[in-house]
Amino acid sequence: MQRFELGISPCPNDTFIFYALANGRIDLPFSVDLFMADVEQLNARARKADIAVTKLSVAAMVDALDNYILLRAGGALGYGCGPIMVAKENACVSSLANARIAIPGRMTTANMLLSLHGVHKGERVEMVFDEVMPAVARGDVAAGVVIHEGRFTYAGYGLEKLFDLGKWWEDATTLPIPLGAIAVRRDLGMETALALEDAIRRSLAFVQANPEEARAWIKQHAQEMDDTVIDRHIETFVNNFSMELGEAGQDAIRILLEKAFEIAGRPMPDLPLFVQDQS
Repeated sequence: MQRFELGISPCPNDTFIFYALANGRIDLPFSVDLFMADVEQLNARARKADIAVTKLSVAAMVDALDNYILLRAGGALGYGCGPIMVAKENACVSSLANARIAIPGRMTTANMLLSLHGVHKGERVEMVFDEVMPAVARGDVAAGVVIHEGRFTYAGYGLEKLFDLGKWWEDATTLPIPLGAIAVRRDLGMETALALEDAIRRSLAFVQANPEEARAWIKQHAQEMDDTVIDRHIETFVNNFSMELGEAGQDAIRILLEKAFEIAGRPMPDLPLFVQDQS
């Protein structure tokens, strides 16, 4: 039986989707070694092509497209779920244009959206996503771009939302904001990629039918342990696009990736971006 390493983040949307797959609750035509890490660490591994299958930021595919192809299930995209800029109360966007702000990683979609919009031209300080809000609250940085459950918890740090980068993207494109996707190394072959895509869909269907079974495992890995926040996180980031990207999801990813290549000053390779059924 084929065996490969699978990288996901510890965020509730990933652990929800992959619970059944990672815990032997569905039949698999392969076996996996689970590697769990912050998405920027997963981005870095994809950049080196040293992991077989991984969740990554869509923007990070600019350095991974030669070696990886995307699945149409298991990702994170949708409406009302994009990154936001936060700061202490009474700050304003214009005053932060050249300020020192925190970002959840150089290769994240959040950082790319910040560049696309042009709202900030100053120094950006990279840190793990759950360090951003404490850093802003302490005054280490003037503002920060938050992702994941930060959308729901920033007020608890005495911060306020200044700008919603996800909403800006939605208004500009009418498409969902493509945050993360599941990438499979091309050398594994299309048959393996399609088998994995099917397994992810079955894993998601299982946990949707048996949500309480997965709760303890999800909570074990969550950065934010409050049940209400975990539930809101899953409700926000797990949606119809998690099961099937569809035309809108694929268009959103393709457009964002084209813009990522423009920012990088490189042509986008003429390679298949998504797996396709062999029919």
